[in-house]
Amino acid sequence: MKGYKMQTVNFKSVDEFLEFLPEVELIIVKALRSMVLDTIPDVSEKLSYNVPYFKRYKNICFIWPSSILWGKNKTYEGVRFGFTSGHLLNDESDYLSKENRKSVYWKDFHSLQNIDFDLLRSFLIEAVEIDRDLHHKKGK
Repeated sequence: MKGYKMQTVNFKSVDEFLEFLPEVELIIVKALRSMVLDTIPDVSEKLSYNVPYFKRYKNICFIWPSSILWGKNKTYEGVRFGFTSGHLLNDESDYLSKENRKSVYWKDFHSLQNIDFDLLRSFLIEAVEIDRDLHHKKGK
């Protein structure tokens, strides 16, 4: 199919995903994953597109290492931490990358040292509130 992007891996579990990662990405992924699980205790984790997505009512965020290709080409280095409704977050400092995206915003990390865990936690807490509010509005 012309224009169709196909991934080169197909993990059956998060553990299988983690075992695949190069050490430098694994360290970052484990730290980001722990932060999400600690910040949102009732979050569920599921592989989508072969990377972990975290949700309560809908997807809130994801962790996408560059070794897991979207299609056939590597488009960035490091580990991407993204918010599926990033456009709704209060990001006055423009910390998150937007490019030409309408809703998904992210930040790429190349080491633990360049991760602002406090800021990411505040975005996560806000993202959980947005997820809850959107769910309750939908139910009315």
